[in-house]
Amino acid sequence: MPHPLYIAFIWHQHQPLYKNRSNGQYRLPWVRLHGTKDYLDLVLLLERYPKLHQTVNLVPSLILQLEDYIDGTALDPYLTAALTPTEQLNTEQKQFIIEHFFDANHHTLIDPHPRYAELYHQRQDKGWPWCLDNWNAQDYSDLLAWHNLAWIDPLFWDDPEIAQWLEQGKNFTLSDRQRIYSKQRDILRRIVPQHRQMQQAGQLEVTTTPYTHPILPLLADTDAGRVAVPHMTLPQHRFQWEEDIPRHLQKAWDMYTDRFGQAPRGLWPSEQSVSPQILPYIAKQGFNWICSDEAVLGCTLKTFFHRDGVGNVCEPELLYRPYRLETPHGDLAIVFRDHRLSDLIGFTYSAMEPKRAAADLVGHLEAISRTLKYRQPGDGTALEQPWLVTIALDGENCWEFYQQDGKPFLEQLYQTLSDAPDLKLVTVSEFIEQFPPTEKLPTDRLHSGSWVDGNFTTWIGDPAKNRAWDLLTQARQVLANHPQATEENNPEAWEALYAAEGSDWFWWFGAGHSSNQDAIFDQLFREHLAAIYQALNEPIPPELMRAVEIHENQGDHRPQSFIHPVIDGVGDEQDWDKAGRLDIGGARGTMHRSSAVQRLWYGVDHLNFYLRLDFKSGTQPGKDCPSELNLLWYYPDRTMHNSRAPLADIPDEAPVNYGFHHHLGINLVTQTAWFQEAGEHHKWHPRAGRAQVALDKCLEIAIPWADLPMNPDWSLRLVLMLSDAGRFQDYVPENSLIPIEMP
Repeated sequence: MPHPLYIAFIWHQHQPLYKNRSNGQYRLPWVRLHGTKDYLDLVLLLERYPKLHQTVNLVPSLILQLEDYIDGTALDPYLTAALTPTEQLNTEQKQFIIEHFFDANHHTLIDPHPRYAELYHQRQDKGWPWCLDNWNAQDYSDLLAWHNLAWIDPLFWDDPEIAQWLEQGKNFTLSDRQRIYSKQRDILRRIVPQHRQMQQAGQLEVTTTPYTHPILPLLADTDAGRVAVPHMTLPQHRFQWEEDIPRHLQKAWDMYTDRFGQAPRGLWPSEQSVSPQILPYIAKQGFNWICSDEAVLGCTLKTFFHRDGVGNVCEPELLYRPYRLETPHGDLAIVFRDHRLSDLIGFTYSAMEPKRAAADLVGHLEAISRTLKYRQPGDGTALEQPWLVTIALDGENCWEFYQQDGKPFLEQLYQTLSDAPDLKLVTVSEFIEQFPPTEKLPTDRLHSGSWVDGNFTTWIGDPAKNRAWDLLTQARQVLANHPQATEENNPEAWEALYAAEGSDWFWWFGAGHSSNQDAIFDQLFREHLAAIYQALNEPIPPELMRAVEIHENQGDHRPQSFIHPVIDGVGDEQDWDKAGRLDIGGARGTMHRSSAVQRLWYGVDHLNFYLRLDFKSGTQPGKDCPSELNLLWYYPDRTMHNSRAPLADIPDEAPVNYGFHHHLGINLVTQTAWFQEAGEHHKWHPRAGRAQVALDKCLEIAIPWADLPMNPDWSLRLVLMLSDAGRFQDYVPENSLIPIEMP
């Protein structure tokens, strides 16, 4: 029987618990704002393409908070400000508004709206003190309105009231702002019923997650962190509360059956984190299937998924199938997502024209189908057995970077998939019910890890993360010391515990991830812990009054995520906030040499690697600094022709005396560039290159991976040399190379 290539999209919708358990107030607005921008429109758009079936995961902690906003019992500082008459705003509130009401991607959510953009660029160009001194009541009222309007998804812009506000553009009143909030609640009110309706119609499968999104393997035993990283530094006190696992699963199950009128079939383990220890609990609760990441499958099978030059998996038979896990309470199916395809949607396609991005994704799916056909026995032109490609990712945060919140991209993608006879979108349950998994994974050999590099280092092992675990362990033990405090007679203590066990707090602590709200996440975590002590009438430990870590601007750091900067020489702060950073001249203190280059930024996406150089204020290339910049790099552990940099007077010292394979030269005065590749006999040969270069407030460079002889997961090492008329003058970074990894 011939088969199409089956594809399962799984969209993960999640927010941590932002509510202060003492006063019931919400610290942050993201449930409300993402609720009006990302949850309802995703499934309404899908509904227009009835042939396409998908899976959406709604985390219980998200549903709880949506219901608070729908009931009118949730109030966050952003909403309080928006509903306050502008003449009653005090100085502290005004400063808060200036600082936080532009918390959005300005390319997609601010710049398209002229009045919002005007206020944003006033703050950027003149600074918040100027705004505080010069803005009038109408400026604040317009900003309060636009911060909420901009987060309403374009799918709803044909609503007459919303259309009228968009056309009005300015001169918003308190009444307007109140009506905008009412419109937000109308949208939030439709989210769960729409998912329930589409699930009943068969186009959608809705799944759930452990109650407050905890990392179940770490709840069972924090020593699980050492499975993937044997020498990980663990918290001082071992957290082992395996009995909390069935509690989180039962609460998720009960909430789901109440809201959706049926039992859930699939479970998205928080952060796709799995281990052998948690599987019996999941099966006993009644779940049929779970999902994880290809890195977990690779570690389980003791293999590495190689990819070809365009990023497609070279071992498709291993990845594109469900597996069977045996437990004492019955079998579980498990599917593993294609990490790269998921990342392309999450991090890369937003930087591409929608039609091209959709075609690229469909092209990858067609290439997978061709490879599977080629590798099957015989010379059939159709797939002779069912294969399942799983694409699973965050369903809310990526759309902020897309044109019109991803609507043009998804429309193009969905239409193309609807018209493709050999590609079929299914829910995970549809597939495993029709084609039960036959390939068994030994349950005791399932790797303990997550979607992040197949390990748990994002949530444990860092000093700040470990301090947080020790605080949680202490509070959990205090609750255990009160056996009379049950979930029935002291629900506040248990709800506070569940909130504190959520994964998000540990994500933001320490190195690896940072946001403008790090300090608030720190505070929320400690507030949840303090609520446990309060509910038990125990004294709150003094360490809960102090931040887990000091929250300040970091100096040097590695990239935190993919970046997609606009190469215009402006150095937009939002474009580069997740990039790697190196402080160079003057910024490091007296022990470092002076340099015209003050700071260097670097990062990647699936299309390019990026560099940005910040110069001393007023620097003029050719006068205050050398006129040429030379990027030189080589590929470690790869056999290639390398040659010394094509410059005169290079000192015989590392790393400038290394051999390099590629050279991009830039004339900083004329902003022209040339590209060379090393060949035999240490000769340099000109090559066509498509690098983008822009110099204005800073120098920004994008170098396409397509120009380089690289495969996914390769790395390069880069140094920057400054020269005049081909003669070496200086280099950065000092005594080191910049490591860049191709995704």
